[in-house]
Amino acid sequence: MTDTFTLDDFDFELPTTRIAQEPARPRDSARLLEIGDGLSDRTILDLPEMLAPGDVLVLNNTKVIPARLHGKRGNARIEATLNKQIEGNRWRVFARPGRRLRISDEVKFGKDFSARVHEKLPNGEVVLDFETRDFAAALTANGAMPLPPYIERLPTPTESDYGDYQTIYAEQEGAIAAPTAGLHFTKRLFEALEARKIRLATVTLHVGAGTFLPVRMDNPKEHQMHGELGSISPSVANIINETRAAGGRIVAVGTTSLRLLESAAGADGVIQPFNGETDLFILPGYQFKAVDLLMTNFHLPKSTLFMLVAAFAGLDRMRAAYAHAVENTYRFYSYGDACLLHRG
Repeated sequence: MTDTFTLDDFDFELPTTRIAQEPARPRDSARLLEIGDGLSDRTILDLPEMLAPGDVLVLNNTKVIPARLHGKRGNARIEATLNKQIEGNRWRVFARPGRRLRISDEVKFGKDFSARVHEKLPNGEVVLDFETRDFAAALTANGAMPLPPYIERLPTPTESDYGDYQTIYAEQEGAIAAPTAGLHFTKRLFEALEARKIRLATVTLHVGAGTFLPVRMDNPKEHQMHGELGSISPSVANIINETRAAGGRIVAVGTTSLRLLESAAGADGVIQPFNGETDLFILPGYQFKAVDLLMTNFHLPKSTLFMLVAAFAGLDRMRAAYAHAVENTYRFYSYGDACLLHRG
């Protein structure tokens, strides 16, 4: 199949009314669709009983930074979303409108917070040199939570978004987008998982703004993923490997955790400590080495994330599951409901 599928194979109809604009409250009251040999409508609080004692949940503890900036170049308005730190105060950003920016142009984002255009990259990104003594403080004062474009907030996110678009276990600052499957977790859910003897392990993958870039090629294999920084400590690698050796299952919470685990896995499925960048792009035909189950939200048509879940559970199965979700009013995307996928 890897030689024959096209972008249209990953398309599906989704009414805009199914796109969640607010999260479920409380977080763990969201719905959970189990996707295996059949479909089962559950809730997030059912997760512990859907797993077995000795399984391990792998969570991404990245923390979203206020990465969206609004500024001016002269009288022209510029929106910039940080993507990746190069060094010091030099960042790769997605700028709109970026085509009008020229090398050495100054963009002012706030009092004592400006940047100069250092370079324009072939992929459309712009490299900015920020001029400030304390970048973190300036970003906190002037930046906004980088909500996905389908969450409609004008002109800026609401106060509640700053908590809603962050997992309760976020620790390592650097993400430009939230690992949204983790948004469903609460203290009481963690307590229930502990009582069920489900182990927990945390890894870090700093989600980049490239996660929202559409696939434009008719042949998806030609799409280039943006690299993202990740790390798996030796102690966490040991927990995951011990779990597998004892017969437990590896449950990735989110596509970010899955991509990092698969990047760090050997051919035998053993996880090695990892500290670096991954641009792993998973399409149907990929041979999974490390992950047994995947908890994830519902993704966009034609997106790299829908391609990943189609690779994991099977394209036909995922198309049927998404049709079921649409018909049964599941809520889609970052603030939406979740699904638990068994490997196809």
